[in-house]
Amino acid sequence: MESRITISDSNEISNNGSGVCCIASTSRTHLTPEASPPLDVAALSRLSDNLASIFETSESDAFFADARIVLGDGREVPVHRCILAARSPFFKRVFSGKERNGVKLELKELAKDYEAGFDAIVGVVSYLYSGKLRSPPKGVRVCVDDDCSHLGCRPAVEFMAELLYASSAFEISELVDLYQNYLLRILDKAAADEILLVLSVASICGKSCETLLARCTELIVKSDVDVITLEKALPQQIMKQIIDKRIELGSEDKSNNICLPDKFVKRIHRALDSDDVELVRLLLREGHTNLDDAYALHYAVAYCDAKTTTELLDLGLADVNCKNPRGYSVLHVAAMRKEPKIIVSLLTKGAQPSDLTLDGRKALQISKRLTKAVHYYGAEEGKASSRDRLCIEILEQAERREPVLGEASFSLAMAGDDLRMKLLYLENRVGLAKLLFPMEAKVVLDIVQIDGTCPFSDISQNVSTNTQRTAVDLNEAPFKIKEEHLTRMRVLSKSVELGKRFFPRCSEVLNKIMDTNNLSQIACMGNDTPEERQAKRRRYVLLQEVLSKAFMEDKQEFDKSTVSSSSSSPSIGMVRRNP
Repeated sequence: MESRITISDSNEISNNGSGVCCIASTSRTHLTPEASPPLDVAALSRLSDNLASIFETSESDAFFADARIVLGDGREVPVHRCILAARSPFFKRVFSGKERNGVKLELKELAKDYEAGFDAIVGVVSYLYSGKLRSPPKGVRVCVDDDCSHLGCRPAVEFMAELLYASSAFEISELVDLYQNYLLRILDKAAADEILLVLSVASICGKSCETLLARCTELIVKSDVDVITLEKALPQQIMKQIIDKRIELGSEDKSNNICLPDKFVKRIHRALDSDDVELVRLLLREGHTNLDDAYALHYAVAYCDAKTTTELLDLGLADVNCKNPRGYSVLHVAAMRKEPKIIVSLLTKGAQPSDLTLDGRKALQISKRLTKAVHYYGAEEGKASSRDRLCIEILEQAERREPVLGEASFSLAMAGDDLRMKLLYLENRVGLAKLLFPMEAKVVLDIVQIDGTCPFSDISQNVSTNTQRTAVDLNEAPFKIKEEHLTRMRVLSKSVELGKRFFPRCSEVLNKIMDTNNLSQIACMGNDTPEERQAKRRRYVLLQEVLSKAFMEDKQEFDKSTVSSSSSSPSIGMVRRNP
């Protein structure tokens, strides 16, 4: 009798026939004399549990794992060649002729057309052992937005797409059918950009996903996704099919920007692709179009380097709050790009975080819907903030308050009227920020382009290295303020202001250090002995630990107040954050 495998919302495989290798429940089977299943079912259940225990143990080497799948991030999945070869024709071919133990297989060589993450690979390989679907870790397929159903958001769709691709790459036909059907069911809950992702993966999977490919194509044809986005996201053949279908349906017209951009717009986009903003300036002088009509800022934010975007903004020729035909502002596109430096650049130029898309979303909600809860809530203690998390925190801060200028003035007053002391204060404050909060500091310093000014002696040089200092020592006398010092002071002051605006909690920690003279206990001077330098480095490490702990407690309290403002879903509520 033909057997059929389906997937439920709880991500379990169920058996709707006889003689299948999959068991419905993901928990261990417990047999009782009162309700004993048929002998063959009980035996298959025990076999499934036994094989699953071999794969799931943390001491796989004890069970003679003789191969490893190496992922792009360096993590490895220990496997047993005989089991994978017996269960998958793909692995049977891969392991054919490999006789020695310790075989390492690079995932990028096994599945090179799409990047599947660790949890998706483990889920598919686990199925080959047990015949059961493995429940994913909490937060992997859940976004940060508490109002989301977590069916059509990016983490949910992306994880299912990764499972589909891995199943197709490893030639597990029943899983391909399973995940294809599941994605077909949730497409109506997904935004057009998520459907584009599924369409791309379905095209890679080929004939086994023809139904999914056709349905996604149909939805994108009717969507408002512009041609430039299609070109960037899809293979040329698929994109041409969509354009031809739109023409056939009569939806191809310039009023909705579904037509191909004209040659002048293309020239500007090509110049941006080459990071040549000066060429963009020259093209604009020809007068055929302008940055807003070409949606050049949208293009740069979506596809170009952050430095190119900043240079384009500095031209002052584009409306930073311009919306494209899809109703996306430049900040909305930046939230989709998930690049903190670009988001901060736009906000400092006047981008409005309160602007809504056509379906009523702010940039903050877009960012939350794109971010996995496991990335946002699951940071390890002492680990730098993730880029996704930074984007959300920057947008949250932008919504909470308007820009406040001159914030550095109060702290600078602590240094007195002496310009040398003010410069020394700023150098040490920025240097300390680079040590305690490296990712946040990098965002700010890249925005103000601090590397373009002359560096002086600062705490990051003195504490973290033993090398001879080549910068000017602001503690030495005589010292005379020059124009280069004033330029450096202006740049550092701007960095302090930006830090206070977008990372107020980090700034508060720095204030406590700078304004209580704790810095003198850890700053190494030129006449310090090696023993004194070593002692100050130890005090610095201790101070860093104390402040990091206080900072994390502050973040936890902030998270609690944020979560309590709205009803969190059960999945989110089970995830504890350790900032």
